[in-house]
Amino acid sequence: MDNAETLSRLEATIAARRNADPATSYVAKLNARGVPKIAQKLGEEAVEAVIAAMADDRPGLIGEAADLLFHLLVLLGARDIPLAEVLAELDRREGVSGIDEKASRSQ
Repeated sequence: MDNAETLSRLEATIAARRNADPATSYVAKLNARGVPKIAQKLGEEAVEAVIAAMADDRPGLIGEAADLLFHLLVLLGARDIPLAEVLAELDRREGVSGIDEKASRSQ
């Protein structure tokens, strides 16, 4: 399996399942509950990733990071934001100091 394409495949799977039967699809169930629930789940996964990192739990952090990326893609899909737009923003920031980039956002 090509790791470079993993997020693209996952994004496509999430899009395909967005309007499925919520009784049979977790993605459809989240979307049926709306953006606030999806955002809540993303926040929960972020906290769980932080806890795993602080506990020096490598396998736990890997699992929570996967959950975090999954729920981020669900949220982006619910807001019709393609992963490509996020990747383009990362490309735009490449080579720019993080301090300079953050300062430019507050102007």
